[in-house]
Amino acid sequence: MIGHPTIESRNKKEVVFRIPIESSEKNLSSIAGLIVFSQQPNGEDRAAWQLATPSIASASRPAATRGIFTFLLFGFLGGIILNLMPCVLPVISLKVFGFIQHAGQSRQNILRSGIAFAAGIFIWFMALALLLIGLKAAGRDITWGGFQFTNAYFVLALSVIVLVFALNLFGVFEISLPQSIRRGLVSTTERKDDLGSFFQGVFATVLATPCTAPFLGTALGFAFSQSSLIILSMFTAIAAGMSSPYLLLSAQPTWLRFLPKPGPWMVHVKQFMGFLLFATLLFLLYVLGAQRGVEGAIWASCFLLVISVACWMKGVFVLPNASAVKRSVALVLMLVLVLGSGVYFIGGKFRSTNLASTDSRLRGDWQAFTPERLQMELEQGRAVFVDFTAAWCLTCKFNEANVLENGAVRQAFQRHGIVKLKADWTNGDPAITKLLQQFGRPGVPLYVLYPGKNEEPIVFPELLTKSMLLEKLEHTSRAVAAQ
Repeated sequence: MIGHPTIESRNKKEVVFRIPIESSEKNLSSIAGLIVFSQQPNGEDRAAWQLATPSIASASRPAATRGIFTFLLFGFLGGIILNLMPCVLPVISLKVFGFIQHAGQSRQNILRSGIAFAAGIFIWFMALALLLIGLKAAGRDITWGGFQFTNAYFVLALSVIVLVFALNLFGVFEISLPQSIRRGLVSTTERKDDLGSFFQGVFATVLATPCTAPFLGTALGFAFSQSSLIILSMFTAIAAGMSSPYLLLSAQPTWLRFLPKPGPWMVHVKQFMGFLLFATLLFLLYVLGAQRGVEGAIWASCFLLVISVACWMKGVFVLPNASAVKRSVALVLMLVLVLGSGVYFIGGKFRSTNLASTDSRLRGDWQAFTPERLQMELEQGRAVFVDFTAAWCLTCKFNEANVLENGAVRQAFQRHGIVKLKADWTNGDPAITKLLQQFGRPGVPLYVLYPGKNEEPIVFPELLTKSMLLEKLEHTSRAVAAQ
């Protein structure tokens, strides 16, 4: 159960040593026991210290009481709900716009476009599932959204993609494939549209990654603790749920008659959708600011500005009717601008920025979470509420704005003397990741109320309601007062 102790440090007053826990149970972080110390084996100078299991260790993953098909159904429903999350609405609006464009076309073209969009969703989910299975086999912790969005460079790359899509919608430039490919793979307009639908499906799924919809957290939390086959099955169910509305709409083109007819107004709608993508870009820059501070967000914005200039050059100078020399010079200048700014702004300035501190994002009477702080508060007999959150989690932001920062809820926390700790997972934190896994959650949001030292923690659903939280706070206060 335990390994051989090793001395970490030693001075005249103290000796710090580590006792490794050698257990096949991955979530076991501490055990109760008795430490006996003496100069000689069985010596008369023996002293002993009793170690109790920390209260937070009671937050073990609950045993699954539902069958595998129930969790797959949860994954399917969670996939459907992902379409309603703010993360993916800009791209979903593009797909609806595409359906409007296809109104009046043949049923075959409409169905093929819907299948292409669904294929993009499935391809990304399957690739993500295989990556997570590989990480799990390598002994790494796997989470939903965490290993991507806790990486500032992934957020930056996604910001570039969103910006390019938005500029394309505004007509700054047109995304076109090389002539040889156009003659081969996409020799017809319909097949070009299908390729665009495919990448829209991929893009929508990438943007959906930081969102944990209702049902989805429970389903993924179960799947991540199971075999590779179940993980793959769960991601298949989620992809099926997310793509099902578009497959149904494309399979029943008669439903498209409820959509407005194509016309000149579509140009203005297309540009308006570009503003929706700009709103997404502002959110991603906010995430970068939360991860790397204001300075990091500024340097990232400088790089995005150069990307915008390169896109403008593409739209103005790299045209089919332009001479080969003109196109070549423009492409070389674009390449120099992008690479040069990437080296200077990202490789130099952005890279040198430090991780933003959690304390700088705390408001009101929230305090930064650490396992030691939680343990100390519980030892002193206080009830503790822990908000596991991240700057890139839109569900977290919704709950904070509508429930946690509600005046009645804040007063209830103060009235009942409940300590509020914020576990910020924006940049990733191994201690927070471990607790998320112990509660069977693949990522944030997670809300836990610790009524007391020896009481079982209360876990709330992903979407909070004011009445639910106030009821639990009142019940916890009465239970603590009765002790």
